[in-house]
Amino acid sequence: MNYLENVLPWSDVRTTFAPYAAIPLRLIVGYGLLEHGVAKWLRGPDAFAEVLRGIGVPLPHFMAWLTIATETLSGIAILLGAFVWLVSVPAIVLLAVAIFTVHLPYGFSSIKLLSISDGRAQFGPPGYECDLLYIACLVALCLMGPTPWSFDSRHRKD
Repeated sequence: MNYLENVLPWSDVRTTFAPYAAIPLRLIVGYGLLEHGVAKWLRGPDAFAEVLRGIGVPLPHFMAWLTIATETLSGIAILLGAFVWLVSVPAIVLLAVAIFTVHLPYGFSSIKLLSISDGRAQFGPPGYECDLLYIACLVALCLMGPTPWSFDSRHRKD
């Protein structure tokens, strides 16, 4: 054991707090999905259906409602830590579809500074970086299993 390990017993800290490591992921991914679903709902499913129609998505009204429901319900479930592995599957499919139908032509980076106008940044269309981050977080949450303070940990059959 070296000096730094004597001063900072990281293994003890990691062992103590490891069960809580996924909570920040759960909160940001859940909130992010919920926010996107609610934003689409508040703007109106018809407005989102028009966007989908514009990019050639079949059955745009149905797909708009399906997207809104998936994002909203998955977001709530992940925030609560409920059925995370189950709701992650449609959320990952939705994110993958977004990558291939919307974000792929714009490259990886989600931030493309175009200019500064009147002291405000003007950005170009986002790439697929954030979608990949959401997918990675969902996969990590599924692999880590239920976290403390989650519905799944309270209702798990041991």
